[in-house]
Amino acid sequence: MKFGVSALIIVAVLAGCAGAPSRELPAYREVRDPAESAQPTAELLLQHLAAGDIDAAAALSNAPERRAQVLRDYRASVGEAEFRRIFAEYAKHRVVREIALGERRLLMWDLDSQVGAQYFVRAASRFLLDDVPSAERTELRRVLLAYRQGRIKPSAGKD
Repeated sequence: MKFGVSALIIVAVLAGCAGAPSRELPAYREVRDPAESAQPTAELLLQHLAAGDIDAAAALSNAPERRAQVLRDYRASVGEAEFRRIFAEYAKHRVVREIALGERRLLMWDLDSQVGAQYFVRAASRFLLDDVPSAERTELRRVLLAYRQGRIKPSAGKD
């Protein structure tokens, strides 16, 4: 299986589809302070997945049982070795932007031919993969769609 196809599958597994209607974007901010970033959790999540440790990865979700089942189903569809390879490959890519909307975060990954995404939510002193639908997550999906459509530029400055 080529990485391009695998990347599409993994984007769907991690984040779901982004398809919100076009209207004014929510008041979001770009995360620049590492202390406010969900990126360490994302990196840990990918390390667990590359090692094949579904239970440890699922523990980093706000819906761990559901996440574990999704990951087990995905592993069953591609096999153990491919599962690990895909997540190890995903981890080699860089985060191009991190967007905050309240306590929620959107991490956008450069996956060569597309932008992958993960959603996180602050839970006490740490971030968890956000697997529970919410209005804020829907708004972050709209930001992701705008980025993919080129309405938000990949920049180090302000939008």
